[in-house]
Amino acid sequence: MSAAAARRIAVAAQQLDGAKAPARIDRGTVRRTVERLGLLQIDSVNVLSRAHRLPLLARLGPYPVEFLEESVWTTRPQRRTLIETWAHEASMVPVDLHPMLRWERRHWSSKNAAGMRAKHPGLLENVLAVVTERGPSTAGQIEEVLTTGVKGKPGWWEWSQAKQACEALFSAGLLGTAYRRGFERHYDLLERVLPPSLLEVSVPDPAQAHRVLVERAARAHGIGTVKDLADYYRMSVAATTAAVTSLAADGILEPVQVPGWRSVAWVHAEARRPRTVQGSALLCPFDPLVWERQRTERLFGMRYRIEIYTPAPQREYGYYVFPLLAGDELVGRFDLKADRATGRLLVQASWLEPGADPATAATTAARELRRMADWLELPEIEVVERGNLHRETRAAVRVRAG
Repeated sequence: MSAAAARRIAVAAQQLDGAKAPARIDRGTVRRTVERLGLLQIDSVNVLSRAHRLPLLARLGPYPVEFLEESVWTTRPQRRTLIETWAHEASMVPVDLHPMLRWERRHWSSKNAAGMRAKHPGLLENVLAVVTERGPSTAGQIEEVLTTGVKGKPGWWEWSQAKQACEALFSAGLLGTAYRRGFERHYDLLERVLPPSLLEVSVPDPAQAHRVLVERAARAHGIGTVKDLADYYRMSVAATTAAVTSLAADGILEPVQVPGWRSVAWVHAEARRPRTVQGSALLCPFDPLVWERQRTERLFGMRYRIEIYTPAPQREYGYYVFPLLAGDELVGRFDLKADRATGRLLVQASWLEPGADPATAATTAARELRRMADWLELPEIEVVERGNLHRETRAAVRVRAG
């Protein structure tokens, strides 16, 4: 299979091949899109919009955010169709996948709980008792009840004892996220978070869970190596290899060779194999098409890294950079920020990828930037003079505005 064919399969599997803007977007549209993706990653960075919201914008165009967030953060568990859990990092996943992940995470999350029990005897049990009595609670509210000690220090990762205990219990599958207010998690007992239909679902055999997760990962990828498939739900390569072998024996996965790929690729038997793809999108750093950086480089020839944690003077492209997809190619990258106080979408840098046509890249970017600005309710787009495509992008933005 050619590299170009592999790219088209990957783009189509991720619902980015041009079938954007359905006639009517409702809660069912949002739910089906997430189900086909298999998960959405959650991240606290809010320089533009929360990470879990942006992949749907890329695939559906402007949509009501409440359709997504009411599906996962609801006070009525029977209406929950997505659930927050550890999958590919912190994620939203369709509720039917939750039993498959409950086993998968136990092999590492139990260490967190064991460490907490050794260091702070009785703390986990006390946290569970508080949540049992109070219902949905933040770590701060739980800490107020327990008064376990010094509150968390300012800064990243300096969590209080109560917060650490809540996270250990969340990882172990004893607590869940009932809902968030702002972005603060309210913990509750998992059995009060799960939809009633899942309460009696038993945790599957590990091999069965691995097979289901790898099949879902392969369906979302369209094509990928064993390492690609393992990364989607953060499984081990050994477990993924065994699941791939089982799925291949049943004809669900097919092996192919792609020039330039060092490892065998696996194609889902139901993957679409389009001759052309016409979609376009600005992809956030946590979009499933590009979050595995080695696969992004293998598929598109783009070396892409998130530079949020890189000191500003050392950043090459910018703080929060979105690759621009046009058809089956990544043709540019743009550092974006929402300046809500002034009503502007700031394009802080505009970069053209080597070999891409600047006019096509700028025109495509202007269209996607306008779509994003309208969704964010930002009337203006300001293109800063940084990057080798800023002049063309600014001109294209002005043409659209005119």
